[in-house]
Amino acid sequence: HPRLRTKETRLSKFNQTEIKAMLGSYTKVLFVRDPFHRLIATFLQGMGISSSFSSFIQEVLDSGVHNGSVAWEPLVSLCRPCLIQYDYVVMFGFLGQELGHLLRRAGLPGGSLLPELTDSQVQWTYRWLSEQMFSELSAQQKKQLSHFYRWDLAAFPFSSSFLSD
Repeated sequence: HPRLRTKETRLSKFNQTEIKAMLGSYTKVLFVRDPFHRLIATFLQGMGISSSFSSFIQEVLDSGVHNGSVAWEPLVSLCRPCLIQYDYVVMFGFLGQELGHLLRRAGLPGGSLLPELTDSQVQWTYRWLSEQMFSELSAQQKKQLSHFYRWDLAAFPFSSSFLSD
């Protein structure tokens, strides 16, 4: 879209007519990931200042929904799936299947551009990490996290998420 050549690239900087024109000119893809897995990845990447996972989670909870980092902000707040009609929603864990389909839909060769994705190994690893790290949290932290991500859990099918319990 021509307006994206300006310095302002956040949608909130444009009026409704411009937003509608921009969004209508793109194929919109939303990549979603279990919120608890996002927290684990953020912690492991050292993006929090805490030394333990439990302390990191408390830091996240204390920051609140709108004052925290993009790394752990709920997806519903970041991506506005109720306002933006995404053409595709791709769940982390199904990337190998979905990315090939998206490339073919875009007229590109589906398999040749993709790295080898081992979704089942990633899912198993995150299941194990989730069990370990979830056990470090207090009952209160677990309850607060479920509340913090309640809209993500309602909007997307994270049926095996530890936060869904």
